[in-house]
Amino acid sequence: MEGKKVEQYYSPPPKLGKWEGFRIFLWNSETGQFLGRTGASWAKILLFYVLFYAVLCGFFAAMLAVFYQTLDPKQPKWQLNSSLIGTNPGLGFRPMPPESNVESTLIWYKASDEGNFLHWTKELDAFLEEYQKGGTSANGAEQRVHCDYDKPAPPGKVCDVDMTDWGHCTKEHKYGYNKSAPCIFLKLNKIFGWKPNYYNDTKNLPEGMPTDLQDHIKKEENAQRHRLNTVWVSCAGENPADVENMGAIQYIPRRGFPGYYFPFTNTPGYLSPLVAVFFERPKHGVLINIECKAWAHNIIHDRFERRGSVHFELMVD
Repeated sequence: MEGKKVEQYYSPPPKLGKWEGFRIFLWNSETGQFLGRTGASWAKILLFYVLFYAVLCGFFAAMLAVFYQTLDPKQPKWQLNSSLIGTNPGLGFRPMPPESNVESTLIWYKASDEGNFLHWTKELDAFLEEYQKGGTSANGAEQRVHCDYDKPAPPGKVCDVDMTDWGHCTKEHKYGYNKSAPCIFLKLNKIFGWKPNYYNDTKNLPEGMPTDLQDHIKKEENAQRHRLNTVWVSCAGENPADVENMGAIQYIPRRGFPGYYFPFTNTPGYLSPLVAVFFERPKHGVLINIECKAWAHNIIHDRFERRGSVHFELMVD
């Protein structure tokens, strides 16, 4: 019997209940395992992941540092034709419709109900707040100086936008919204380093330019030729009915963006020039489709892509 080989058989683990098995998984007192691992095993895996993520974070930080070395905080790396923005500025308008209808371009209100047009005047108040602030280091307003066509801003300074003589298009007059004669503000989108090529020669005006704008440029040429260095603006109804319903308009303070605001170079305190389009008496209860365009040799108009122009609808009840 002593030389007889003893056979060993595998004995399955005892069957445990669901909660008993879970308790042993959490802490096995026989093997000293917590969640299926011993303390040494947990220490090794924790050390591995600490080192792994430390190396990963270090590598990411190093790549980010190298990337930032290629950037200039004051100007974009890719400019004008080399950039995605390109060299054709767009035209924007204010006030904008509520955020709940962000895709809309309709300005619709009832002039006799102040609560109804309050949204539009508040939008303009917020938009123009920066234009009416005093000089503080926070907004760079101390860099702003008075400019004119023969008096551009000196180096390190920017031209101020004087809001003192805007007629009906002021906060005190509620921008004309309470009188059924609203003001719509236009601004040219900023492109770093872009310089307009002005229509300052009446012999070289495009055929598609509105006749009234051509007449205005000719009048400026005869009276104040130095003011021809302007990115001109025109607004008109998109259809014959819209032209009739829109009525007379005024451009305040002038019919375009003066050239001394260009180019934009990201100087602190810079403000985009504005043109307020004052609709003297648009027809009530009618939806009016309006298109405004900016005019310069290097501004291309594309109605479908809204290049060099902007579309909005106006309806006054």
